[in-house]
Amino acid sequence: MPRLTVKVTPNAKQTEILGPVEIADGETALAIKLKAPPVDGKANTALISFLAKTLGVPKSQVTLVRGKSNRIKQLDIEGVTDEQLAALS
Repeated sequence: MPRLTVKVTPNAKQTEILGPVEIADGETALAIKLKAPPVDGKANTALISFLAKTLGVPKSQVTLVRGKSNRIKQLDIEGVTDEQLAALS
């Protein structure tokens, strides 16, 4: 199952994908701005909804694996290929 690493910025004016950014030692993540605030899991819910809609899969196929309370998050996404994830950037 493809795993996506993202760097989230909550409280943005609009939800959008910014592109790849370096996070540590050559590792990259997909930078995403979220309109939702980081309160009561709202940003995580908005991230899952946004990625599901963008990739054309049900929300139930997007699982937050790591980073529930961090800006760096990892998500498993069923029903997509690594190429589809790479095309997001």
